Amino acid sequence: MNITMLVPILALALTFSWPAAADQADPRLDELFARLKEAPEGHEAAMVSRLIWTIWTHSDSPTVDLLMERSGRAMAAGKHQAALGDLTVVVELAPKFAEGWNRRATLHYMMGNYQRSIEDVHQTLELEPRHFGALSGLGMIYRALELPRKAINAFRRALAANPHLSQARASLKALLVEIEKNKI
Repeated sequence: MNITMLVPILALALTFSWPAAADQADPRLDELFARLKEAPEGHEAAMVSRLIWTIWTHSDSPTVDLLMERSGRAMAAGKHQAALGDLTVVVELAPKFAEGWNRRATLHYMMGNYQRSIEDVHQTLELEPRHFGALSGLGMIYRALELPRKAINAFRRALAANPHLSQARASLKALLVEIEKNKI
């Protein structure tokens, strides 16, 4: 990685030590998304992506942040109903916090509740249209539902927001090959 590219990213990262609005409305996101699109594959792109996720996952509410943390632990432990209860409270307390909706969409996907997951993804994208995690998840849902054209569209949108998503790129490529093969 070029040191001249690293300096602005580190300077931006240092701004995280000062209080700032966090969530999808954070003004730092526009610059981070611009850098993400320009970043070469590898460490720099991964670092910028992590900074975006760091912003997305913190609300301005200690209660919401605590519930998000607790739901993450519950999800990891396979305690889906407990996580669902916490995440439902999150979206009720902070309906404009995109990551609350995205996390609940992920949980619904894990539970096989695809329609509810889609609904929560759409709410996420209404609040943060660049949410590449939600877009990738939407592609996975549509792929599971055997809706390849919708899955392709979702993966393309995810890659437009973050061109460094190798799993989305691989899924898109596989779907395009599958569609081409079925045309013959």
